[in-house]
Amino acid sequence: MNQEAVWLSSAIEGNEEAFGNLIELYQNRVYNLCYRMLGNIEEAEDAAQETFWRACQNLRRYDPNRSFPTWLLSIAAHYCIDQQRRKRLPTFDLDGLTEEIIPDASPTPEKAACQSEEEGQLLHLMNQLGPQDRAALVLRYWYDFSDEEIAQTLSLSVSAVKSRLFRARRQLAENWTISQDEMVVIGGKQHESHAF
Repeated sequence: MNQEAVWLSSAIEGNEEAFGNLIELYQNRVYNLCYRMLGNIEEAEDAAQETFWRACQNLRRYDPNRSFPTWLLSIAAHYCIDQQRRKRLPTFDLDGLTEEIIPDASPTPEKAACQSEEEGQLLHLMNQLGPQDRAALVLRYWYDFSDEEIAQTLSLSVSAVKSRLFRARRQLAENWTISQDEMVVIGGKQHESHAF
């Protein structure tokens, strides 16, 4: 039995220290999922705390045949989807970009600025997607979930997941193209855009 399984078993029996170990083990993954879905540091922190609180409250209902990280991330994803549905407003927080989101730990200042700008644009465009479409993209491309795992996490059929991923990728690509075309207009002057 690995250490995680021991902690999980003890936590189910009410051991708070064991549950604390699980929180420490998964806090970054849960926070990063919440941040990518909500696009705001404070909201992501609140969502991560809420996720662990809900997991603690429902731990006795956890099915040991299911992957614990998948179960935990599904709680986070559902909470974030509910939050997005309540807001129905796009969110964007450029200051919230973290080193975990920007893969190059030591880029040149110019490269860092470009990466930050692109990450900010991507987060802004993802906020324009529907909550479940965004969740499906985040789970696929940041967490490498399979179609089956995404379906289980979001309570959808596998075919619905495939459809959502296709639609979300297409919409994101279209929105990215539009945003790049709009960036060509600088200072009120139209500049010619060259495709290579």
